[in-house]
Formats: sequence, C-alpha cells, structure tokens
Amino acid sequence: MNQETMLDSSNPLPYWLQVLLSEKFFNACVIHEDAKKNEKNIFCLDCCISICPHCLSPHSSHRLLQIRRYVYHDVIRMSDAHKLFDCASVQSYTTNSAKVIFINPRPQTRQFKVSGNICRTCERSLQDPYLFCSLSCKVDHVVRRKGAIGLSNFLFDCKFLSLPEPGSSEDGLMTPDTVLEPAASTRTSSSSGGCGEVECRTLACTATTEVVRKKRSSLSACRPIFPRITEISGNFMNRRKKTPNRAPLY
Repeated sequence: MNQETMLDSSNPLPYWLQVLLSEKFFNACVIHEDAKKNEKNIFCLDCCISICPHCLSPHSSHRLLQIRRYVYHDVIRMSDAHKLFDCASVQSYTTNSAKVIFINPRPQTRQFKVSGNICRTCERSLQDPYLFCSLSCKVDHVVRRKGAIGLSNFLFDCKFLSLPEPGSSEDGLMTPDTVLEPAASTRTSSSSGGCGEVECRTLACTATTEVVRKKRSSLSACRPIFPRITEISGNFMNRRKKTPNRAPLY
C-alpha cells in the first residue's frame, strides 16, 4: 500500500502514517495469545498493521518499524524515524546511546502556565531548542500550517526498513515495563547499566533494609544477658519455702 492511499479523503496523511499515529501497541496478539512475548510491538508499513514477533515470517520482506516503550508510552528510535520523517525540532531522549522520540503526546493531568519553551501543538514544557514533544505534534503543526504540500516535504521515501539484528546492542533496547530518565537527567547513565529511577530506587531500598537488619542483629548480639525476672523471683520464693535451721536447745 503506497503513501497515496488515504484512510479518508479529508485526511491528507498517508494511510500507514494514520495507522501508526492511532494504533495501540503492546496489546497481546490474538493469534499467538498463548505464546510468550506476544506483545504487538512491530509495525509493518506495507500492511499497515501491528504485529508481534511471532508474526514476522509473512512480513520478512516488508518495511518493519520497531515500537518501544519509554515511561509507558510508545516511542521509536531516531535512527529509524529519520528514514521516514523530518524529525527536526522534535524533542528526543537518550538511553544506552540510542535516541528515541514519542509517537504521540503524553496526556497532561494538569495545565501548567509556563513562560519557557513549550510544544507548539500541545503546550507541553520542552527543553531548548525543541519545538514539538512528539511526532504527532509536528505532523499536526505541518498539516495546519502548510497543508499537503508541507507534508510532502516532511515525509521521506523509505524503500527499506528492517528490525535490529537479534542480540545486537539496539535489540530489546526497551521493554513495556522499562522506565528511564530523559537525556538531560543524570539519574540514568550507561555506566549504571541503563538503570532507571524505579530500579535504582528499589536497589537503594533493598540496601537500606540490609543495613538495618545487620544493625539490629549486631545490637542483639552485643546485648548483655541478664536473668529473667521470673527466674529471680522463683529462686527467691524457693529459698523462703525451705525448712529453717533452728538453733539446738541446751
């Protein structure tokens, strides 16, 4: 299916892009519901569907885009995104030396009035010099400002797109449960093995628990041993109950 195929006549986006921006990834595959690792985290640009790793065989010659998770939201690697879109001004995040961008904007529970840099579409706070928080926000901005002509300059003609080789450093970069810090934060680093805030906090709590346990055990080991009160009172009563020794009569 080519880029000219539309989901509806009023939407200028190509069909595969419409599906990519609206698809719910990481749901269990109904075809392989009993298999392990059956999350639909791969998007086939030629068939415009999401598939799980067990569905790869019929799509081996198609353009395949790996979908990953960052703070529980869908992201794609910047190296893949550059082959499909003009990602300039979209805020990226770095983990394990690989940059990723959000597919869609994250929901905001509260609206903050900020005077700094914000997304031109959803007004989320951004780092300088970025203008958009996600791929979807930039697509929406381009369509609103420049229409189909601007969109044609935004999309690239990608003939080949493959998944990372199994076992490579980029394979399995993130999982649905991974929570990492953005590039500007120092909480996550390659030296820590990509340890996110949640994992590091758990390790810290575990270490604290071990210290407390050792401290308590050392206190109990050094505690002086005294006879129990019941033992003292019992011995005292037993001594009182003995037959008194009387002096002989003369």
